[in-house]
Amino acid sequence: MLNKAISYKKVILPYIIQLKIEIMISRLTLLITFIAALLMGSCSDDRPESLIVKIIETTDIHGRIFPYDLINDKPLDHSLAHVADFVRQERENKDQEVILLDNGDILQGDPIIYFNNFEKKESKHLVSMAMNEMQYDAGALGNHDIEPGPEVYFKLKEEFTFPWMAANAVDQASGEPVFQPYTIIHRKGVKVAVLGLITPAIPKWLPEHTWEGIVFQDMIEAAAKWVALIKEKDKPDLMVGLFHSGVDYTYGNQNENTPCNENASQLIAERVEGFDIIFVGHDHQGWNKIVNSPDGNEVLLLGAKNDARNVAVATINLTMNKKNRRYEKDISGELINMNEYNADQSFMTKFTPSFHEAQQWADFKVTELGGRLVASQSLFGDAAFTDIIHQLQLSLTDADISFTSPQAFNLTIEPGRLTVKDMFKFYRYENQLYTITLTGKEIKDFLEYSASLWFNKMDSSDDNLLLFKTDADGKVVKNNQNKALLANPYWNFDSAEGISYTVNVDKPEGERVIINQFNDGRPFDLTKNYSVALNSYRGSGGGDHLTIGCDMTKEEIKDRIIFKSEKDIRWHLTDWLKQQDTFIPAANSNWKITPVEWVKEAKIKDSILLFGSR
Repeated sequence: MLNKAISYKKVILPYIIQLKIEIMISRLTLLITFIAALLMGSCSDDRPESLIVKIIETTDIHGRIFPYDLINDKPLDHSLAHVADFVRQERENKDQEVILLDNGDILQGDPIIYFNNFEKKESKHLVSMAMNEMQYDAGALGNHDIEPGPEVYFKLKEEFTFPWMAANAVDQASGEPVFQPYTIIHRKGVKVAVLGLITPAIPKWLPEHTWEGIVFQDMIEAAAKWVALIKEKDKPDLMVGLFHSGVDYTYGNQNENTPCNENASQLIAERVEGFDIIFVGHDHQGWNKIVNSPDGNEVLLLGAKNDARNVAVATINLTMNKKNRRYEKDISGELINMNEYNADQSFMTKFTPSFHEAQQWADFKVTELGGRLVASQSLFGDAAFTDIIHQLQLSLTDADISFTSPQAFNLTIEPGRLTVKDMFKFYRYENQLYTITLTGKEIKDFLEYSASLWFNKMDSSDDNLLLFKTDADGKVVKNNQNKALLANPYWNFDSAEGISYTVNVDKPEGERVIINQFNDGRPFDLTKNYSVALNSYRGSGGGDHLTIGCDMTKEEIKDRIIFKSEKDIRWHLTDWLKQQDTFIPAANSNWKITPVEWVKEAKIKDSILLFGSR
C-alpha cells in the first residue's frame, strides 16, 4: 500500500495536476477566444445594418473661389462659394453621411490665386482657409498645384486640416511618398479608403525647380501597390480612387501601354482590382460611366468639370449581408450643376475682404493699349497677339529667335486701359522664360512639327487651311455649339520671330517650312547653332516639339538650356508694359502661309467653321 501511495504521489498525482492545468489553460483559451469573438462581433455590430454615404467631388477649380470673374469683370453663377451652399444642404440631411473631396488643380487660373501664391506670401493662403472652412475630408494634388513651386504647395500642405495626397509622387532619395498616399475616413463605423494619385506627366510640362527631388511614378503600378497594402492593413468597406488624371488614355498620341500615361484613370479601373469608385479630373470633361475591373466587378468612373461648374456626387447604399458581415453596395453617380444653388452667405461674408484685396491689385493700370488685339488672328498666320510675346522674349533674352504659340483662342482686347487682370488674358499659365541652343536644322524641324499639328495639306482652294478633327467619313467634327473642333490644341501652334520664313501648306509634312534669313538680313544656316527663347512648358518637352520634332532626348534638352527666368512670363510682360505709356500692338509679318490665294479663301471658310463668323 505504501509503495502504491508513493507511486501515486510521484507519478500519477503530478500527471493529474498537469492534466488539470492543461484543461484549465485550454478552457481559458477557449474563454478568451470566445470573448474575443464576442468583442469582434460587437465591433462588427457597431457598423449599421444599412447606411447611405454620399461622396462629393470638386476638381479643377482653378481658383474659382468666388462667383465673380476678375479677368473679365463679370458675375458668375458657379464657384466654390456655390459648392459650399450645396454641401451645407447635403450635410443637413441626417439620413446620409457626407464626404467632401477635392481632386486638384486649384492653385492656378484666377488672379486671386496668383495674388495669394506670390504677392501675399506672408499670410495664410486663401485656398487653405476656404477649404478648411468647408471641412473637406481629403484632397489630391494636381499638376497645376505643383506649378507654383514647393514654397507654395508645401505651405498649403501644412495649412490644410485634411490630408493632401499623391501616393505616386515620391522622394527621389528615399522612395517614400512626399505627400500622404491615402486616408481612411470613418462614418458610423464604416471605413472608406481614399487613395490619391497625380498625373505623372508633370516633368514633361513644368520646369524642374518646381518639382526637383520628386519622382512621379506610373499611376497603374502605384495603384496596384497601394490597393494591396490598404486592403491588407485597413480592410476598408469602400475603396475610392481620387485621381488627378483623365479618362482618355489615347490623348496626345498615347495608348494603353504608354508608360506614365497622363490619363490613366480608366486603365486603373480596368486593370487594378479593388476599387468601387474612381473620381477623375484633369481633363475638364465631366464623366459618369461604369467600367469593369479585372474580375468583372463594376467600377464607377466619376468626375466633375472645371471651375466649379458642377460637382460629381456618388451615392452609395450599403446593406449588411448578415451571413458574411460584409456590405452589399448599390452605387450611382451624378453631376450636379452649381448654377442651381446660391453662393453661400456665410462663406461670402467671411472671405469677401480677401476678394476685394485681390480685386484692387488686379485693377491696377499697367499701360494704355493703343490698338485692338484679336487672338483668333493668331490661328491664321502672323498676328499682333502673338508678336507681343515674341517682342518680350527677344527683348529679355537677346536670343536670335523666339518661339511662342497663341495663349488664347477666341479673345478680343479693345484699345484703352490695360490692367493687371488683362495680363491673364495675354498669358494663361505661370510659365518661365527659357533660352535654349538649337541648330538651324532643329529650328526648321521644330517649325515643321508645329505646322504638322496646325495646318491641313491643301490640294486646292476648296480645302481647309487648319487641321480639323474628322470622323471616319472625313467630315469635320463639331461640338454641341456646332463649332468645328481642331485636331490638336491651339497652344501647340508655335510660330517664330527673328527670322523670315514661309509655310507652304500645299507641300507634304516635313517639306513645308522654308527659312529665308534673319529679320536683320543675316543669313540663316542649317548647320550653325542659334539661341532660341521659348517658355518652360516647351523647354520641358511639352507638346513634343523638341522630343519628336527635333528628335531630342530629355537629357539633351536639359543640357541645351542656357537661361531660365526666376519670374514667370506674365510677370515679365506686366513689368515690360509698365515701362511704356502707350503700347501699340502690330504684327511685323515676318512669316506667311502659301499659296496666298488658297489661304485667303480658306481663312474665311475656316473662321466660319470655328467661330460661326468671319
